[in-house]
Amino acid sequence: MLHSRQQLSMFVPVQAAIELEQVRRVVDPVQSSLIPAHITLCREDELWDLPAIRSRLQNLRQPAISLSFAAAEIFYEHGLIMHCVAGADAFLHLREFVLDSKDIRAQHPHMTLAHPRNPKAPGNSLDVAANLPTPLQLVFPSICLIEQSGNDPWRVLETYEFSVGA
Repeated sequence: MLHSRQQLSMFVPVQAAIELEQVRRVVDPVQSSLIPAHITLCREDELWDLPAIRSRLQNLRQPAISLSFAAAEIFYEHGLIMHCVAGADAFLHLREFVLDSKDIRAQHPHMTLAHPRNPKAPGNSLDVAANLPTPLQLVFPSICLIEQSGNDPWRVLETYEFSVGA
């Protein structure tokens, strides 16, 4: 039986992701083939009451979340990550809303360009990411419930849109 896992993620809008995806395909083609550029909002171990979470997301009355990211840095040998430098408070409040609690794990928004669990790609270098705008300002218009079975690519199960001008 294939192990599957679910999480809540916010995908970078397609137009804003063009440069990011070009970089991701070079620095980590494995990760790039599994999932588009995204921010993980809630990991699988936090989704224990998924019916209640779905209900809250169906009644989402918040504006799209805006986050800014610093230049890429190396982490865990050959991983490449972009840390959030603005908007983390909104991200925290969104997590508190989704999980209906202020007593939640600290999770800082970030974008992984290259994941260290994957083999180091020949093009894995900070130089490849150096041309990305800094800070990189992104607006995330929705939250997606996604699922991965085994080592297959992640797939979107449900999408929850933020309210326009809420």
